[in-house]
Amino acid sequence: MDRIEQLKNVLDGLGISYRENEPMKEHTSFKIGGSAALFVEPQCAEDLSSAYRSAKFLGVNSYVLGKGTNVLFDDEGYSGAVISTLALDSICRNGDSITCGAGYSLTSLARYALENSLTGLSFAFGIPGSVGGGVFMNAGAYNGEISFVLSSSSYLDTSDGSVHTLSAEEHDFGYRYSSYKVHPDRIILDATFSLKQGEYNEIKAEMDDFMNRRKTKQPLEYPSAGSVFKRYPGRYTAQMIDEAGLKGASVGGAAVSEKHAGFIINKGGATSRDVLCLIDMIKDAIYRKFGIEIECEVIHVKG
Repeated sequence: MDRIEQLKNVLDGLGISYRENEPMKEHTSFKIGGSAALFVEPQCAEDLSSAYRSAKFLGVNSYVLGKGTNVLFDDEGYSGAVISTLALDSICRNGDSITCGAGYSLTSLARYALENSLTGLSFAFGIPGSVGGGVFMNAGAYNGEISFVLSSSSYLDTSDGSVHTLSAEEHDFGYRYSSYKVHPDRIILDATFSLKQGEYNEIKAEMDDFMNRRKTKQPLEYPSAGSVFKRYPGRYTAQMIDEAGLKGASVGGAAVSEKHAGFIINKGGATSRDVLCLIDMIKDAIYRKFGIEIECEVIHVKG
């Protein structure tokens, strides 16, 4: 019996649902990627822990996935278990604080804050990722970011199954960075945000403004992973890509957006190879023109 079959037997015994040979293009915003041997859907933190630790014990590769908005799965698929956090979607308010599960949508979180007239999360409206992914990479937009409002998060230590809490300071936040990036043994379970009372109409107007800006300036009509490259200090990466003459450049079904040069879009039938080749083309062109090495923030998952 191979390792995947063994893991299936364990998951069956634990009552944890999974799908076999699941196309990962159905679970990522790029709409690209081959099939995962197993796509596991734990319904609670305990099941997530059991699934992850069982896979690890059996020697099965595993990857924890939220809404898949900053991820590019390889065309060859994933030979292990992709473990979804989307069922970790609880949310509650305690005074001016909101606590929600890692699988909760950032856009839905911003709406929840609005419904409760709490200000501080308007920037997250329209960000397509999950709370867990947002904390992991310190997501941000329009001069706001997760680090400005996060008070704590809890995580699963996969080495022993214990749960711990990190204060805001312990996240060591930076630009598109948190301490979770250097601790792959930690899986974010939930996060708590400290907000302030505000005026409903003012918060809504700000959110509407941000969404209108997104619709005007971003290629939301195409599958993408958002901005592909990190901002270079003192420079706008999208502007450099535009000045390098790469707007509209394409490889196969992947193209640099004409609307926003920081986006690589899937115009139809794009493969991970198309995207990776285009990323390399952009990085090379920017280095040749400006002598700058730009850094890709999209995670390529293979194995």
